[in-house]
Amino acid sequence: MACVLGLDPGFGRLGFGAVSVARGKTCVVDCGIISTDKDTPFGERLVQLADDLETLLRALKPDRIVVEKLFFTKNAKTAMQVAEARGVLLYLAAKRDIPVSEFTPSQVKSAVCGDGNADKKAVQKMVKMLLGLKSAPKIDDAADALALALMGISQRV
Repeated sequence: MACVLGLDPGFGRLGFGAVSVARGKTCVVDCGIISTDKDTPFGERLVQLADDLETLLRALKPDRIVVEKLFFTKNAKTAMQVAEARGVLLYLAAKRDIPVSEFTPSQVKSAVCGDGNADKKAVQKMVKMLLGLKSAPKIDDAADALALALMGISQRV
């Protein structure tokens, strides 16, 4: 059984979604968010993020990690902080010798929804349908992470 962990990077809220394939069926292993408190100093937030991710990696033991590529936002400070959070997760993956694939948001939306400009609701709806869930993940970061994991499974990257 292969486990692919999708990560939607952020420092305030990082989405994660793990899927596995067994007997030709793709199933959700786990999904949710890792969040940090905005009133905590940024360096401490990165430490918390690393600690929580290490716990997640130990529990899930993924065979592959799929990460959303950073795209430039209008707020350069936020973009830099998200890039630093991405650095933490890429470091942890490398430390554990877990292969990492990276895709842009439009590549993931195109693969999952058939439209690279799909909105968050469309991604949630397709994740629900593709994984046979009773309801879509309420938090869009978790749905995005599951979409990343699905892309990792489907691309066999």
